[in-house]
Amino acid sequence: MKITLYEYPQCSTCRKAVAYLTNLAIEFERIDIVKQPPDEATLALMLQHLNGDLKKLFNTSGELYRAMNLKEKMNTIDHQAALELLAKHGKLIKRPFLIAEKFGLVGFNECDWDNLINR
Repeated sequence: MKITLYEYPQCSTCRKAVAYLTNLAIEFERIDIVKQPPDEATLALMLQHLNGDLKKLFNTSGELYRAMNLKEKMNTIDHQAALELLAKHGKLIKRPFLIAEKFGLVGFNECDWDNLINR
């Protein structure tokens, strides 16, 4: 099973996720989310894993999110337009962003990761 972790190397939460996966000896590909954001198809797959909750894809505490005034737009933004925006701006995406065919996780909560990865 291919597992991909999109991360921002300077992010302490992303470093915790890398350490978590490494400690469990889980093989995964690391990709810098700012230099190479997930494409629209990958974002759409993650959205399915998140039960269609578009807001969970966004880094709502990020500077770019605030600068683009996205809080006010979240209730009206079209899903396709949101995926296009996220695919262009990796800093808008909640991280770490762990994706596999059968599961996906955003953010790092060790308990949530344990429940999904170890089942």
